[in-house]
Amino acid sequence: MRSLTDIFIRKPVLALVVNLIILAVGWRAIGTLPVRQYPRIESTSIVITTAYIGASAETVRGFLTTPLERAVSAIDGVDYVESSSTAGVSTITVRLRLNHPSTDALAEISARLNQVRSELPAEAESPSIEIQRADRPFATFYISFTSESLDLTRLNEFLTRQVQPMLATIEGVQRCGIEGPRNLAMRVWLDEAKLTALDVTPTEVFDALRRNNFVAAVGRTKSAEIQIDLLTDTDLRSREEFERLIVRERDGSIVRLSDVARVELGSEEPMGEAGLNDKPAIYLSVWPLPRANELEVAERLRTKLKEVEPLLPAGVEMRLAYDGTFYMSNALKEISKTLAETIVIVGLVVFLFMGSIRTMIVPLVAMPVSLVGACIFMVIFGFSLNLLTILAIVLSVGLVVDDAIVMVENVERHIREGMDRIEAALVGARELVGPVISMTITLAAVYAPIGFQGGLTGVLFREFAFTLAAAVIVSGVTALTLSPVLSAFMVPAHGREGRFTRFVNGVFDRLRALYGRALDVTLGLRWTMAAAALLIALGAVPLYMFSAKELAPTEDEGGVFFILNAAPDSTLAATVRSATEVTTQLKDIPETRFVWRVIMTPSTGFGGIQTIDWSERERDTRQIQGEAFGRVMTVAGVQAIPVLPPPLPGAGNFDVELIVTSTDTPEQMAQYAQQLVGAAFGTGQFIYADTDLKIDLPQTRIVIDREKVADMGLDLASVGRDLAILLSGGYVNRFNHEGRSYRVIPQVSDASRATPEQLLQMKVRTGDGGLVSASSFARLETVAAPRTLNRFQQRNSFKVYGVLVPGVTKAQGLTSLERAARDVLPPGYSLDYAGESRQIRQEGGSLAVTLGFALLLIYLVLAAQFGSFRDPLIVLLGSVPLAITGALIFTFLDWTTVNIYSQVGLITLVGLVAKNGILIVEFANHLRESGMERTQAIREASITRMRPVLMTSVATAVGHFPLVLVTGAGAMARNSIGIVLVTGMVISTVFTLFFVPSIYLLLSGRHAKAGTRAEATPEKAEPASAEGTTPELRPA
Repeated sequence: MRSLTDIFIRKPVLALVVNLIILAVGWRAIGTLPVRQYPRIESTSIVITTAYIGASAETVRGFLTTPLERAVSAIDGVDYVESSSTAGVSTITVRLRLNHPSTDALAEISARLNQVRSELPAEAESPSIEIQRADRPFATFYISFTSESLDLTRLNEFLTRQVQPMLATIEGVQRCGIEGPRNLAMRVWLDEAKLTALDVTPTEVFDALRRNNFVAAVGRTKSAEIQIDLLTDTDLRSREEFERLIVRERDGSIVRLSDVARVELGSEEPMGEAGLNDKPAIYLSVWPLPRANELEVAERLRTKLKEVEPLLPAGVEMRLAYDGTFYMSNALKEISKTLAETIVIVGLVVFLFMGSIRTMIVPLVAMPVSLVGACIFMVIFGFSLNLLTILAIVLSVGLVVDDAIVMVENVERHIREGMDRIEAALVGARELVGPVISMTITLAAVYAPIGFQGGLTGVLFREFAFTLAAAVIVSGVTALTLSPVLSAFMVPAHGREGRFTRFVNGVFDRLRALYGRALDVTLGLRWTMAAAALLIALGAVPLYMFSAKELAPTEDEGGVFFILNAAPDSTLAATVRSATEVTTQLKDIPETRFVWRVIMTPSTGFGGIQTIDWSERERDTRQIQGEAFGRVMTVAGVQAIPVLPPPLPGAGNFDVELIVTSTDTPEQMAQYAQQLVGAAFGTGQFIYADTDLKIDLPQTRIVIDREKVADMGLDLASVGRDLAILLSGGYVNRFNHEGRSYRVIPQVSDASRATPEQLLQMKVRTGDGGLVSASSFARLETVAAPRTLNRFQQRNSFKVYGVLVPGVTKAQGLTSLERAARDVLPPGYSLDYAGESRQIRQEGGSLAVTLGFALLLIYLVLAAQFGSFRDPLIVLLGSVPLAITGALIFTFLDWTTVNIYSQVGLITLVGLVAKNGILIVEFANHLRESGMERTQAIREASITRMRPVLMTSVATAVGHFPLVLVTGAGAMARNSIGIVLVTGMVISTVFTLFFVPSIYLLLSGRHAKAGTRAEATPEKAEPASAEGTTPELRPA
């Protein structure tokens, strides 16, 4: 390996060419890297929705959810299956394992659903299948449309025909939906009194519409010469044609539809409504493909919206109400700014330590070569520029200069000792080939376990780890090729020093002398130092145990979401009024830019506050969330729960989400659900807690006397059909309106179905042709039923969820709720998790195991490098446990928490402090091989390497210090990793300089003198003289 550095020093053009190639190819690679928020993750849910209009939740669960659930649970790649059965709708969510191909799962699910379609009721609609990002169950973009001139139905029609197709065809968009829709429909409002007076039943109206609004495809005429397509007018196309429809003809008397109903071209019964601030609106929701680059989709969407704007009718206002990439783009800008600050700070630190601008150029040139060179590996491995890879580049700024700093400092030292520049470069480079390779491999080996870890943590940090490893490897190549050449030409000849250089060297000379005297004391107390090191290392255990833990810190993403829950019997109009009041309250928060909302059903919805820019406000979203809680709690009629966006992909809506499963009925499980909610509040850690199992949905059961039905010549099918036509709002068929098909919906008016008692007055035709009231064979019973019937993994389930008090971590809240569940739940009940709670239990401790594996890997790599199993122990025991303890002091003091970012910081810290130990131990071994006694060798090695150790450590610590101070988008994660790295690096540097030499004396083995056989060295070495010096080393 010595000849390798000699080649580049003697042929400097070759060294320049090699590094210029790295620079050129890397610069070209940067332009091809895609930009994302996180590494490419396919976190997918497949949602199967089946409508059965008019059916109860029990019927939906038994006849739809159960067979469909059973069919889809058997496919490959499923993490879990959960379902919800409500009146008229079955919803099954199939959560796929991370990065399982969604197209394969979709094809298999479609095949399974076709197999069980025959088991479903004929009246049920066919199941619809949608693919959603599991980490974002709502759309990435919501575009609001409000109008002063058009009603919502006409606005909906315009958007459906003009705007929705334009947005749906954008590259990378999966679908474009309409939120709060007002779909056009032909409404046939039946008049119950007129039906009775004219002796017409709802079934006769239904049959007349079905038979006389018929789309016929009669084909064509065809002769030997020509063919002509045939058209018919068997279908109805306008309100007037529907009104003239003959419902019944008897004895020359004709009853038309207009005689028994009011026909209007209106909209389907609205189930939801959107709004911007306090104005009703219709939203277009844009859902990118699960693997699409959302930043690119956002750019294309904004371009398309500019094309849409001139097409809008007068009085229609368009606004991007929610932009899911707002935080992402700002976080990327912030971390890019941090990268620039880090580069400037590291350059300044290098200058202050080197004392010369010419000498400073050597590590500063190595920096861009290493950073740009890492991009070559990113392109090869298919990585992207995202928050984590850019964070890796920020961290690598402090790492890649280390090798160059050590190299130029070593060459400069030899020049000051009297060598000429070329000879100093040759000797200095030969001395450092081994250490540079060891340090490079060690740091790269630290990140290998992270890169090969499974689960969400592995997917997130794989690109981070390999990007850092690539930058370190390229920096090692640069240190062995370019840095010696630059050192030979940039360091002043014959040790000439400027005034500032002399000042810096004088400071280090005095510091070296002071360190030498302190080292003499610690070497004499080496057993005491070893005991102290053991005690300090053991301190890591309680510090870790009593530090707050969470999966990831919650970020300020520039907004606060809120989830709306109204009473289960609330109408849409009542919920909208209450939601508007919520909006009014939230608009008054000073940091609010605007408030958006989407009401999905009459009793549920969601929305959010879009805050002003980070730089324009003093409070973060956690503080804003607290004020929002206080404001919305005063609103009657709806429960609004402010929540913050989850910090990682794949998380849920709440801080804690615990699922309880059992074979008991919902009525039996409800008592335990309420007990757990009470226990959550009892811990004092929850500001809000609730459950999704609530038996408070008022239902009226129509109890039919079967004997009376039979006596009247009726059958249950005809009774059920007549009542369904009057009340359910189901559609008969479709009609053509300006080239599109819309539903035809017969139903009694709202006034005729305002109370359950009114339906008893509805008439049904008997077997002899007469009409009787439903009250003659039916009665009403009022019962309370569950709002939804939920299942998890095909077992009955309920979820307990909550929002935590500020200062309480999600892991603490989840642990408290688990403890309460063990006390409350009887045998036969089991626990599972959703959202971020599932991630905490699956991923929370994985990086601790990775840290242990990284230590083992470093040990084996160093053993191979040193050719000894003892020397790696000196490096690791003298620095790593002490560094971990030092960093954990600050997690214990609540400067940050133990989370995946701080744990990755600890793993990085292990590699960094090991580098310092390698420098000292390798040089001490080199001195002993040259004939120096053990104590003198380690003393001299420590004093000689003190300056490069301090330089590299301070460059790393100060270079990462902007991460500690950064604010704005994405700041919490960078604060966490920055605090661990900076504090750990500062503390561990002091430990390394004093503990590694003492442990070296206790554990180092025999080292042969150059050219001779090693002599045994007694345990008790003679104390070193304070004035001991290193014999001058010359190349052989």
